Amino acid sequence: MAFFFYFVAISFFVYHLVRLIMWALLDSDIELFFLSKLGRPISSLRGKVVWITGASSGIGRDLAIALARNGVKLCISARNISELLKVKQACIAQSNGSLGPNDVYVLEMDMLHLNHHNDYFNMVLDHFKTVDILVNNAGRSQRAEWGSINIKVDRELFELDVFAVVNLSRVALNFFTRNSMKGHLVVTSSTAGLIGAPNSGTYTGAKHALHGYFEALRNEFPNVHVTMFCPGPTATNFLQECFTDTPGAKFNQTVQPTDRRMTSERCGHLYALAIANKTHLSWVGTFPINFLLYIGCYYPNLKRVLLKIIGMERLQRVRDSR
Repeated sequence: MAFFFYFVAISFFVYHLVRLIMWALLDSDIELFFLSKLGRPISSLRGKVVWITGASSGIGRDLAIALARNGVKLCISARNISELLKVKQACIAQSNGSLGPNDVYVLEMDMLHLNHHNDYFNMVLDHFKTVDILVNNAGRSQRAEWGSINIKVDRELFELDVFAVVNLSRVALNFFTRNSMKGHLVVTSSTAGLIGAPNSGTYTGAKHALHGYFEALRNEFPNVHVTMFCPGPTATNFLQECFTDTPGAKFNQTVQPTDRRMTSERCGHLYALAIANKTHLSWVGTFPINFLLYIGCYYPNLKRVLLKIIGMERLQRVRDSR
């Protein structure tokens, strides 16, 4: 009998050790890794209409290109119309002839104009007659010490990263339910939505809030698919636009070539796979991001011990991809 219990204990330990090693070495969670090999290909979305907010640069841009390569019709929106037009040309060029100018609709849009969200949605409907998938990608990050953040920054960041996303999603949800559609709502969250990120208190709070909002939506409307996608540090221009602790101020720094970050192209490709497979939750990132997420999500008590061992200085270096 003692041998049996030792065998079970060792097997349990080995099983989780193997899982931990896999988490550490992969650049995505295990589910998304297997789906990338055995699940639905991005091409399964061919002909669908996907609306991506915040599509003028970074992850939104590369997600649009990854979808365009597979014949997905796109609405791309942001405030910067000139950059959107460049993204449109890139999407058409990468589509191998499957998309024409009318298949990529450019929509100049400010997410903070909540009173116009219905108007924006109707403009997309006028063009495509439908929306199959809404990708809420618009938003800004933050770099600031928790204790010094002006409360106005908290409100401004939540207005953009949370309330604008929730409001536009409600517009889409009403369209899906009114037309008896099994629509798909997608949200660009962050690894900060799963574990607390240092020097990004408001941003971390906003991403956690999104998970709460959309988990409740998923429970109330089981016929509507919800995907939460959580990128780790990614090589984009996001640091320039980051909120700080002061209203109106921007962090205005650039990602360094020596930073250990996932490329935006790789992130966009994995994002497209998560959408194609309608995952509930997916995260991506380079080592040691997945290791920390695995511990943080599945072993929260062990996480507290691990963070004490790592220390705030090392955790900050991980946060800054250095």
